[in-house]
Amino acid sequence: MSLLAVLLEAGASLAPIAKMGAGIGAGIAAIGAGIGIGQIGRGALESIARQPESVGDIRSNMIVAAALIEGVAFFAIVVCLLIVFLA
Repeated sequence: MSLLAVLLEAGASLAPIAKMGAGIGAGIAAIGAGIGIGQIGRGALESIARQPESVGDIRSNMIVAAALIEGVAFFAIVVCLLIVFLA
């Protein structure tokens, strides 16, 4: 029996575990993004409360940071979905 055949057989037996891990990973990515955006919102509100004259700058920076966090979360979820459908 060749090494490739052994590796393919081992990979096929671990496919359900990989799918479960991908589902857990997608959930963790969504939770992490929610926590991150919540932290950004909290910090922005505290900053606006301290310096109300800089609302525009704080709001635009908050939107950019939230968009970056969402982009990372979407990337993580897509990777997890690829594992589910291709494993």
